[in-house]
Amino acid sequence: GLRGTNEEGLTSGTRVFAMGPSLVRSNSVSTLESLEENARTWSSLEQYCEAHGGSRPISRILIANNGIAAVKCIRSMRKWEYAELGVEGALTFVCMATPEDLKANAEFILLADEVVEVPGGANNNNYANVDLIVDIATRKEVDAVWAGWGHASENPSLPTKLAKTRQKIVFLGPAAKAMYALGDKVGSSIIAQSAGVPCIKWSGSHVSITEMLDKGVVDIPPETYQQACVSTAEEALAAGDTVGYPLMVKASEGGGGKGIRFVAKREDLPDALMQVQAEVVGSPVFLMLMFAGGRHLEVQVLADQHGHVCTLNGR
Repeated sequence: GLRGTNEEGLTSGTRVFAMGPSLVRSNSVSTLESLEENARTWSSLEQYCEAHGGSRPISRILIANNGIAAVKCIRSMRKWEYAELGVEGALTFVCMATPEDLKANAEFILLADEVVEVPGGANNNNYANVDLIVDIATRKEVDAVWAGWGHASENPSLPTKLAKTRQKIVFLGPAAKAMYALGDKVGSSIIAQSAGVPCIKWSGSHVSITEMLDKGVVDIPPETYQQACVSTAEEALAAGDTVGYPLMVKASEGGGGKGIRFVAKREDLPDALMQVQAEVVGSPVFLMLMFAGGRHLEVQVLADQHGHVCTLNGR
């Protein structure tokens, strides 16, 4: 069901290298000034990589996403290529595209250097299919995979399987260990409060792994994790008396409106617990105090493998 298209013409014949993921940035200057300066400074991507202590050459990148995510990725990296590096054709973008994307002549396809057609339909057939992504990345001999957001971007099996390929393909994103730790509502809350982040009162407010975090360990023991959860009506009622009302009953593996119930008074809690457990079968369940009138303020935190960290007020 896979076949390559648009394979000609856009890939540079000169072997080029790109630095591994890094957030080191030059002083803020205009694009034209940056182009002029870097054209004089960098004769090749290899030189840039060596000068900045790059640990892994990255030239070919598989974009395992579509739509505006893919467009933003390619444009952003191209801008860096032109403005910061000044070496045209240093990066090659291989994009996945469904028949629907091809028929619509989607913008990201026009920006790609190479396009691989993938099955259409639900995203588990294409952009969320980890085995398919790894297969394409391996066959196309890419150096790295960018999954963006949504789809397979938060599936820890993707970076894990990419690391096991013959080429040891790089995943441009969080490590699998970080995804496991922070992709779980209960686990991430335990880690956050143990690190001193203020948290809303919940059934796991008493659980702490501060000593483990001080040692750089984020793996939460099962028995510690379970202390933050409720599995029976009796446990829920006891935790609810501590948390207070109104509260929310939440499934750790829920999302999109599933596995969550509002409880205004104590007598409604047992039924709400049963509904959540039936809606997201097998998921750990926890209670959290209802926070009314809140506003969602989001901050993006970026960190690279070299220890550089920065924060952004938007994506």
